[in-house]
Amino acid sequence: MATSRTKSSKFFAVDVECVATGLDHNARSVAQVAIVDEHMHVLLNVYIKQDRPVASYLTPLTGLTEELLWERGVPLVQALASVRSILPRDAVLIGQNIRQDVMWLGLKEGVDFEGMQDLQGLYRIWNEKFRSYSVFAQSHLARVLLDWKDADMPNEHDAAEDARKSMALFNHHRFKLLPDPQAMQTAHAALLAAPVAPSFAKRNATFEGVCMGNRKTCTCGAPFLG
Repeated sequence: MATSRTKSSKFFAVDVECVATGLDHNARSVAQVAIVDEHMHVLLNVYIKQDRPVASYLTPLTGLTEELLWERGVPLVQALASVRSILPRDAVLIGQNIRQDVMWLGLKEGVDFEGMQDLQGLYRIWNEKFRSYSVFAQSHLARVLLDWKDADMPNEHDAAEDARKSMALFNHHRFKLLPDPQAMQTAHAALLAAPVAPSFAKRNATFEGVCMGNRKTCTCGAPFLG
């Protein structure tokens, strides 16, 4: 489902959810795509019908089911046409590991959009204790910095909700933290101090036989592409 833009926007949060088409952690197929503009308007939330066998819908993670994609899904080519019709050529795409979403959608930097801003890089913090950078999951950032409540969600991810989180975090950084060094320091301290909830992949090395791609517990031996 798409909605028209009511205000001009240069920044767009993009999020993709996938189903598993095989048992290795790279065997994924795009099944939901969402776009949110910098004013927090959901411009696109589209489901994609699958044209090849699905090994797992990863429902506890994605909320996707065979019935949902069959009833509400459109062909991938139609979904991609909607994505390109919404994004202006000067768009800056926002997201958690946004490069992976761009790859899944087949978008080309400098052709379909101007640039990318990854929240992982935006919010990474030098951790003196470990002498390395700490990088946080989107859920941790939203919970600690925005007090984002998503406990009622039956699954951990939804493309539209995650795109909204991404844009809220991007706006928080540029409007609240960048202009105020003290606020930035406070945010960094809070992120480092708050307990980190284990991700679905850390809790489940595999789900329905599908490797979830955690580097420490990978069962399939497939390469890590990102």
